[in-house]
Amino acid sequence: MTSSADALLAAHAATAEAVAALLHPHAEVVLHDLASGRIAGIWNALSGRRPGMESLVDDVPGDGRVFGPYEKTAGDGRRLKSVTAVLADPAGLFCINLDVSQFDAAARLLSAFSGAAAPRPPSLFAGDWREEINTALHGWLRERGLTVPALKRGDRVALVAALDARGLFLTRNAVDHLAGLLGASRASIYNYLAAARRSNQKDRTP
Repeated sequence: MTSSADALLAAHAATAEAVAALLHPHAEVVLHDLASGRIAGIWNALSGRRPGMESLVDDVPGDGRVFGPYEKTAGDGRRLKSVTAVLADPAGLFCINLDVSQFDAAARLLSAFSGAAAPRPPSLFAGDWREEINTALHGWLRERGLTVPALKRGDRVALVAALDARGLFLTRNAVDHLAGLLGASRASIYNYLAAARRSNQKDRTP
């Protein structure tokens, strides 16, 4: 090992080891000695490289810069997400190669379970007025980037007006159900509904 590599390890080996320990076994950490063009140290060697092997690094920009995250591919085809910091005195590169292939697999698995395989059969749920209110409520919230706790009175009146326009208060227990969803009283929902209908009536008045 060259003196430049020894100096690089003395300055950065503890940091490299800490990062590798935190991300084990999913990340490889590599210290490249630019003076010798070789690997000074490597932790969690996913790539099969060893200290002393050639770095195979071309032209390196000025020190103090961080590059990435960028994508790389491991020898076995795994997708890696990498970041490189340029070091000075001694000159080197601090590289972290994170194996994200398992995260990709997990994302596909979650998507398979959470995604709807087919449309909801209309005939089975035609009478499910609770589901209709749930869907309409949360669709209205998503469109406006709102949450139930953040709703002010004006928002609640507008929401009730939208539900009323869809005929969702024709069901006997709809007010009770919506009151439970909003954490409001039945009286409050009736007040919002009355306000919404008064406003709608004014809009229709020539």
